[in-house]
Formats: sequence, structure tokens, C-alpha cells
Amino acid sequence: MTTLGLELSSAKGSIAFVEGEKSLFVAEFANDRKHSGLFFENLRDCHEKLGNPDRIVVGLGPGSYAGTRIAIAAAIGLQTATGAELVGLPSVCAMPTDAATYAVIGDARRQTFFYALLTQRRCVEGPLLVTPEELKDRLDRLSCPLFSAEPLPQFPGASVLHPSAFVLAQLEVAASDSTTLEPIYLREPHITQPRSA
Repeated sequence: MTTLGLELSSAKGSIAFVEGEKSLFVAEFANDRKHSGLFFENLRDCHEKLGNPDRIVVGLGPGSYAGTRIAIAAAIGLQTATGAELVGLPSVCAMPTDAATYAVIGDARRQTFFYALLTQRRCVEGPLLVTPEELKDRLDRLSCPLFSAEPLPQFPGASVLHPSAFVLAQLEVAASDSTTLEPIYLREPHITQPRSA
């Protein structure tokens, strides 16, 4: 079975096309609003070289909402065009580490952070939204590797590591294991109401 992995939840985006454990295509690139075209250039190159996958696995975050939404939209479009099986998984499942158990944290803005604890690449806790004090308390009790997709000076114990489309594409999951195919939102949307005239 061939699998296409799409991961855009952090500042380093990636695409991977694998067959079993064999890597046929891997690309990593800058992933921000200035570089969003790189994702589509690499996706086009992958498709031209290897054709349609049997399965598509897309990272759902948490992380960059814009990047995650772009990856999901592309995955849905490809699935519609090819009939490939489509699976969405939390991006934190795809950290390129050999650790059986690890934690991932990230800046969730508005003076909050996200926290997830994983064992065998499955979330056993979170991702959940926490205050800096709650996060510090959790990390004080942590006895496994800690990762973040961005430098967090207030939590120097976190090693910077980006989720990987290659790891996503290799995960043994069925569509029934997938969460709903939408970004992982940690809080209700913040909507600013227009001022009355």
C-alpha cells in the first residue's frame, strides 16, 4: 500500500510518499504565510513522480491553524480526485523520535499552552489547553522526553522537534482510528463583534 503524508502544523512543513516502510519521496520546507506555495510545489512534484496514493494521512495539529487547514483541504481534494482512503491524526503523533513515551508542548497564544502525552504514538492525555502554571506543574512530574515545534524559552527542557509527514505516513492506522477531519481546536473561536454605528 502506498501512503501520502501531509504535515503543515509547524514552521517546517513536510510531505512524504511511502510504500510500506520504503520511502519513495520526502520533502521538508519552510511553512509559513510567506512560503505556503512550497507545499503545493512539492505536492505537485510528488504526484508527477509517483502518481496517486492508496491512502492519505494528514496531520490535524494542534499548531498552525492556517497550515493545518491547508493540509486538510488538499487531502480532501486529493481524496475526492483519487478515491484514496483518508485518515487524520494529531500531528503530535508524528514526532520523529524513538521514544515510546514522550510529551509535546506548544504556545497556544493568549498566555496559554497546549500539552499532550503520548505512548506508542497515541495520545494518552490531551492535547489540552493549560496555563503556564498548570504546564509547569505537569512538567515537574514528567519523566519522559519533552518536545516542542518551536523554541519556548520559559520551558528550556523542551527539545525543538517538528512533526514529520514521513512518520505520519508510516503509522499503522485505519480510517476508523482517525479523529474527525478538522483541525484540533483547543478553545472556542474568538470572534470580534463589529461596533454598532
